Amino acid sequence: MTSSKSGVSRRQFIATSLAGGAALALSRGKAFAQAADTLKVGFVSPRTGPLAGFGQTDGYVLDLARKALAGGLEIGGKKYSVEIIDQDTQSDPSRAGQLAKDLINNQAIDLMLAVSTPEVINPVADACEAAGVPCLSTVMPWEAWYFGRGAKPDAPSPFKWTYHFGFGVDEFFRTYVSQWNLIETNKKVGVMYPNDADGNAIRAHLAPLLAKQGFTIVDPGAYETGTTDYSSQIALFKQEGVEIFNSFPIPPDFAAFWRQAAQQGLIKQIKICQVAKTGLFPSDIEALGDLGSKISSAAYWHKAFPYKSPLTGVSGTELADGYEAASGKQWTQQLGASMSLLDAGFEALKASTDAKDKAAVAKALSTLNTETMIGKVDFTSGPVANVSPGPIIGTQWVAAKEGAKFPLDYVVTENATDPKVPVEAKLQPYNG
Repeated sequence: MTSSKSGVSRRQFIATSLAGGAALALSRGKAFAQAADTLKVGFVSPRTGPLAGFGQTDGYVLDLARKALAGGLEIGGKKYSVEIIDQDTQSDPSRAGQLAKDLINNQAIDLMLAVSTPEVINPVADACEAAGVPCLSTVMPWEAWYFGRGAKPDAPSPFKWTYHFGFGVDEFFRTYVSQWNLIETNKKVGVMYPNDADGNAIRAHLAPLLAKQGFTIVDPGAYETGTTDYSSQIALFKQEGVEIFNSFPIPPDFAAFWRQAAQQGLIKQIKICQVAKTGLFPSDIEALGDLGSKISSAAYWHKAFPYKSPLTGVSGTELADGYEAASGKQWTQQLGASMSLLDAGFEALKASTDAKDKAAVAKALSTLNTETMIGKVDFTSGPVANVSPGPIIGTQWVAAKEGAKFPLDYVVTENATDPKVPVEAKLQPYNG
């Protein structure tokens, strides 16, 4: 029977439908096979917002990684294509958690990589732990990651899927004692630790260790992120005669504090200004103008580190020089840190018995012992389960030599946590 309206017979309609169904089934089968042979890796970092300095170099590092993986990754005799899906948290912890859930539920990632600060890492790690997805992270004190997410001292780790490597309180302690003893001071330390995961971990664990080494800690109490008036803290530091200043602020908060400290005369008595979380990147220091020179910092990676990336094969100098040539901007320590996260993550995938089995990847993370661009990552001998400690190296921002490409130079001044990193310069007092 023929339809006069459509001109299509029932037989033709059935044939067409069957052909279409077969094509759709073939397409689905092909897509399924492609998914089975493709490893999806999520990469979450802060590319914009107040923490954007941490994510500034990630695009360059990811480009290098994607080029190195363009031909696929061979694991256990099987070749996989690799897709790295990077996301910007915009420095918002809520958004970080939402992005993680999207990568887990909608993108079906096989491994999550998260980098830079508790505001990014902790919500991502929590989402992965809840969903049973292996997650590796770096660039925040491990205590703020471990205890800040509910682990208890002297109790078994509550984490099965999430792992973190990098510096902790012990590394800061060793570095600060080493660095601060390079200059004669009265050992009075004015501290400003914010009311956040970093600040609370540092106050609880680092300050007591420094006090045992003979440093007098002058702590006006936790301040809230976004504070605009620091007059009371400055008055206390002046009254107590502190000669060392230490803080773990976000960049806008430190800039506001340090400018007020200059206006109110505090910085005249400061011999060492040691900042962490801010002061890590050239843009942070340049924004302070003349007040930025001779600020001390600490590096979780420096181009002087004598290690190569196993993923890309580049050395520290090659990574820094390549970034400067490509971007026209000065290198930052985040280059090596983000590269090391990719190094360690793909080493874990290669070490797993089945890269598409999340439990197998998590087990590979738990026994990972490899060398990355920051040095060793070893989860077999950490201070607690799920953690591999890493170095922090004493550094200082100084005026660059005449004719240099950039106004500031970032020099290594001590190396207590990794003697393989060469010391480049003598620490200069901020004043005096």
